[in-house]
Amino acid sequence: MKKKLVMVLMAAMAVCGTLAGCGGAKETTADAGNMVYAVEAGSAGEAVANEKGYQTNAVASQADALMEVASGTSDAAIIDLLMAGAMIGEGTSYPNLVHTDELTTEEYGVGCRKGSDLAAYINFEFAQSYADGSMKETAEVYGVQEALVEQNATEFTASASDSDVAYIQGKGTLIVGITEFEPMDYKDESGEWIGFDADMARMVAETLGVEAQFVVIDWDNKIMELDSKNIDVVWNGMTLTDEVKNAMECTNAYCNNAQVVVVPGK
Repeated sequence: MKKKLVMVLMAAMAVCGTLAGCGGAKETTADAGNMVYAVEAGSAGEAVANEKGYQTNAVASQADALMEVASGTSDAAIIDLLMAGAMIGEGTSYPNLVHTDELTTEEYGVGCRKGSDLAAYINFEFAQSYADGSMKETAEVYGVQEALVEQNATEFTASASDSDVAYIQGKGTLIVGITEFEPMDYKDESGEWIGFDADMARMVAETLGVEAQFVVIDWDNKIMELDSKNIDVVWNGMTLTDEVKNAMECTNAYCNNAQVVVVPGK
């Protein structure tokens, strides 16, 4: 599956332009007004669907959106390209689904509480791991190395007061808000959370000297979960939209992505 994901990402990003048809499936743009699109509530996919005036069926996760299409209760889904590479097509959970249009180009970042010094700390660790090759090694495990964004060297200085880094170190845990989203955050056969984001979050937690704990959240309520300190960070293939950047302290982008339309194959 990992080799397949690399091939899908390379082909999609190199060949498919914005709104270009891919995958050999039925066309979606001509019939978009008559179709119902399953989207994750609060996601970039929902946002682009609303911008285009599509009829939507909001569900709890992108995985649920794929289930809607597979079961025939929605005509199509709008999900992240990185997830499509891992979850649809030959040798995956949904071999009869394909992606067609790319509706956006975008970037992933990690979200922290507004004003938090944790974002700067993660940027520092991103730069370190990019320079020493460990970020790429981790990405290769999950087949997302072609999507990585170069990380520039940066320094970190903790806030003199109200430091989130100090707060997290004091309580001994980094609580990571996620949804089930292969290849970024998902469970292995033993029930442990794995994925590129999960592994990177554990790496940052280790450098902080704390334990990473993963909490499944309602994606539509991610900002509230952060502000109430139910979680310390949103680390789940989060698109850096203007809304997100205004509401959170976000890290630098670390992965490229797109929103794609998923439909049944011919």
